[in-house]
Amino acid sequence: MNIGKDTVVTITYIVRDMEGRLLEESDEPVSYLHGGYDNIFPLVEQALEGKAVGDKVDLKLQPADAFGEFDEELVRLEPRESFPADIEIGMQFVGSPLDGAEEMLYTVTDIAEEKVVVDGNHPYAGQAVHFACVVSDVRAASQDEVEHRHAHGAHGHHHH
Repeated sequence: MNIGKDTVVTITYIVRDMEGRLLEESDEPVSYLHGGYDNIFPLVEQALEGKAVGDKVDLKLQPADAFGEFDEELVRLEPRESFPADIEIGMQFVGSPLDGAEEMLYTVTDIAEEKVVVDGNHPYAGQAVHFACVVSDVRAASQDEVEHRHAHGAHGHHHH
């Protein structure tokens, strides 16, 4: 079976920076619903279109096509008393942006006596990356998966 709209695609992947340093690697295969559901980077989805089990995709992605451009407005200075006493750099928490939009994940990047710096950008925002993957499975999506707009099961989304 070839990858097309409303197929569930399972891949293993490696993401490296442009100098070849490993940024992220799939520990287990991951599955997504193919066909414009925003479950994977659009350029990766385009490159996977028509591929089959065993096929490889190897792309260089600019920041806008991968983890996004770095947005200075997502870096915030917050009062130290708003955080637990044992807070450490690298800890993450969910919070609301200043504009009241949907909650997002923030990472603590610096701690001073009275202030904590938090960053809502993805850790790889602003970086061009090298994305390589191998297709390990392709199957027809169930009606339920199409209705929910994501893959279910072993390597996909499990709960609602």
